[in-house]
Amino acid sequence: MKHWLRFKRPRIARISLKLFAAILLTNVLIGGMSFLLIARSLDQGFIDYLERTQANRADTLATALAERWQEHGNWHWLRDDPRAWHRLVRNQLWPGERQPPSGIDRELSDARDFVVLDAQGEAIIGRPLPPGKPPSDAEPPPQPRFIDIEHQGEVVGRLGYLPPAQLMARMDRIFLQRQLRNMTIIVASLSMASLLLAAGLAWWLGRRARDMTAATRRMTQGDFAVRLPERGHDELSRLSADFNVLAETLEANRRNRQQWVADIAHELRTPMAVLRGEIEAIEDGVRPLGGETLASLAQEVTQLERLVDDLRLLAQSDAGALDIYLAPHDLADTLRARLDEAHGWLNTRGIALETEIGTAPAPIHGDPQRLRQLWNNLLSNTCTYTDAPGQLRIRLERHSDHLRLTWEDSAPGVTEEALPRLTERLYRVEGSRNRRSGGSGLGLAIANALVTAHGGTLTPSASSLGGLRWTLIFPVRHGDDVLEHDMP
Repeated sequence: MKHWLRFKRPRIARISLKLFAAILLTNVLIGGMSFLLIARSLDQGFIDYLERTQANRADTLATALAERWQEHGNWHWLRDDPRAWHRLVRNQLWPGERQPPSGIDRELSDARDFVVLDAQGEAIIGRPLPPGKPPSDAEPPPQPRFIDIEHQGEVVGRLGYLPPAQLMARMDRIFLQRQLRNMTIIVASLSMASLLLAAGLAWWLGRRARDMTAATRRMTQGDFAVRLPERGHDELSRLSADFNVLAETLEANRRNRQQWVADIAHELRTPMAVLRGEIEAIEDGVRPLGGETLASLAQEVTQLERLVDDLRLLAQSDAGALDIYLAPHDLADTLRARLDEAHGWLNTRGIALETEIGTAPAPIHGDPQRLRQLWNNLLSNTCTYTDAPGQLRIRLERHSDHLRLTWEDSAPGVTEEALPRLTERLYRVEGSRNRRSGGSGLGLAIANALVTAHGGTLTPSASSLGGLRWTLIFPVRHGDDVLEHDMP
């Protein structure tokens, strides 16, 4: 019975804390670095923008002042009427506007931040430059930049303006602080979102990890009935599915091992019981120690020996240590020779043989002795479980990369449910194809191991003759390399 996990979970898993801290720290670092880089880029880029804007506006005002000087021939119009300066600034920088715009443009174009000097350096508009150096403990006043006001190549005055770097205190209040405040809100919001995301992801992954850890621990303790819930289609879901397949495989292997031990004990018990009975009968004088008695004992010993040899071959196959010598060989020759030998044997059992092997070569890497053992097992299975009069049809087909051998006999057949289990060890079909011959139930398992050792496959299915069909696929040999090893 399968048991789906419903574990009592601890408060916080370590992997959840680590994942939470990693995601949160990463997002905070990214947010902080982005804030610093954007703030620095914005600050520097804003100053450059102000530099260009202020210089362009100063050039515009200087050109307008030169035109007005040409009209009046002096600076009295400006010195006697300070409002003329404000009108000039508004008309040149914001033509058509009654009031200057608010915000940065107004701050950059404030008439109070400009200085107009005549040719002798005396201030016409704006505060005069302070003489000398300021005291050491006093903050130096902002120093304007000057451009010449020229008329017909003659300097008639100078226009001074404060550079943007010296206006940054005011600009920060107006623009930079506002933008940085907005960025702070954005970074804080992202940090909060990352906090929630990290917490949710850490909790989700931690829960899945705890389930897998608990399931693995239970499986190491021998509870192969444990199963993990499969949610979604991500990698963790596929890992849960693989874990469930592993648990099912281990559970099936344990059942098979238990059944294997029980079946072996049963198979050994029968000849051992016969031997014990024969020996006790001889000891009690019930049966004489003659040739017939010895033949009966030898028959049981032979059956035990055959069973042990079969078990040894299967054990070697499982361990990858099956003695096999693979060399260039013609599969058709080996099959044809064995069927010629078995023709009379099949006739005595009332089984008609029909073959389609042909004369074309069927090259494979094979071991003639192991292939003969394979044919013997298949022939024995056919003779044992085919009713007389019966039929055996064998067909060998050649393809570019493989050989296909079809081995099918007549009734009785095998149920669809029993087909996949025919190559299991000690498995016998209840019903027509049962243990009526007294076989060990290892012949088909050995045949499957031999086919696998040759790199092929053995697949059972229902036969059109009413019995069982075996489909054997062997890879075609390319070249004449000789292969020698224990087992592929």
